[in-house]
Amino acid sequence: MADAALRLTTLAEELLGVPFPVRIRAWDGSESGPPGSPVLVVRHRRALRRLLWRPGELGLARAWVAGDIDVDGDLYALLDLLAGLVWDRDPDAPAAGHALRDPRLWSAARGLLRLGGALPPPAPPVEEVRRRTGPLHTRWRDRAAISHHYDVGNDFYALVLGPSMVYSCAYWDGAGTLEDAQRDKLDLICRKLALKEGDRLLDVGCGWGSMAIHAAREYGVHVTGVTLSREQATYARKRIAEEGLTDRIEIRVQDYRDVKDGPYDAISSIGMAEHVGEVRFREYADQLLSLLKSGGRLLNHQIARRPEQDESAYEIDEFIDRYVFPDGELAPLGRTVTTLEAAGFEVRDVEAIREHYARTLRAWVANLESDWSRAVRLTSPGRARVWRLYMAACAIAFERNRIGVNQILAVKTPQDGASGMPLRARDWHG
Repeated sequence: MADAALRLTTLAEELLGVPFPVRIRAWDGSESGPPGSPVLVVRHRRALRRLLWRPGELGLARAWVAGDIDVDGDLYALLDLLAGLVWDRDPDAPAAGHALRDPRLWSAARGLLRLGGALPPPAPPVEEVRRRTGPLHTRWRDRAAISHHYDVGNDFYALVLGPSMVYSCAYWDGAGTLEDAQRDKLDLICRKLALKEGDRLLDVGCGWGSMAIHAAREYGVHVTGVTLSREQATYARKRIAEEGLTDRIEIRVQDYRDVKDGPYDAISSIGMAEHVGEVRFREYADQLLSLLKSGGRLLNHQIARRPEQDESAYEIDEFIDRYVFPDGELAPLGRTVTTLEAAGFEVRDVEAIREHYARTLRAWVANLESDWSRAVRLTSPGRARVWRLYMAACAIAFERNRIGVNQILAVKTPQDGASGMPLRARDWHG
């Protein structure tokens, strides 16, 4: 009798202590769970062995990337239902990984073992970053982490991001296209920085050059962009040459810690600080302050997580760490502001644009899904699955206020207090 799906549903409910909200379809053709709900497809019993050896998120992530599990139906709806199990459950309830060690559930685990087949753990998918040793955020380790994420093919990123080639939250000030929203975001940053003809702008983590090109073309500034990704730098230089802006923009493959040619009139850091890490963030803030002229402005565009009651309990998300942003860390907004102030910046404005990122991510997922076969050819089936899952899951996280994104405008205010800021807040929107 084909009953694998029922047995899986029963086990899930024993582990979680609540009804399992999605339908399961197993490799033997059986189905179990609420009719009409999104379907979690367990294509191969190998997925169960992955969970047995790595209970929790990492085991599920490996099964997803390898294609051992899939979704039939609305991916967002399924992720939202599963997110509710994790985020809305009793905070005192044990995590699934600990629950598997509970003696009361060993009989259920043995049933999972019988369903899963032979004992040896399957090898992790090749897309998983290999375990790293040594201290976090050394120069060599940061280079390796950046390469893992960004050096996967410029054509793949062009497919996902669209013509703007901007890999950060867009600014949706209307019902326009993704490209309109990304242009509006770049222009908003330029206005917040009060850029003007002849200024020097340092763009830290410059990506594929979109901010540098916009600032140089529209505001007449001279831009230095730095990135650790050689593929990004090659692509950015080609775009800059095509725009006829080589006399105004220099792109370097360089660590931010090695930039020595200040002072700059302004600095943009867009989606870069998440890579810096807690142990280096004060050093990062000190370095940017040292590179600014007196009265210069910093625009720090950064994802933030919600603060923990016990901050020592914060752990980096395993799926994101192993497959997406190795060593990436999110900090609460308050900590980022405090660190910038401790370094000597005067923080003048914080704009939260959380909902904008959810919409941006959904647009990127739509781009990926609309040309899926080409995305797979450009990278690998596993890599395309990584990007689809992480972007869709992050969209849900932004929508549910699990994470946010903020533009922090800070000034290297001189001793006489003349910040150069307008009296009326957010004049840049006018």
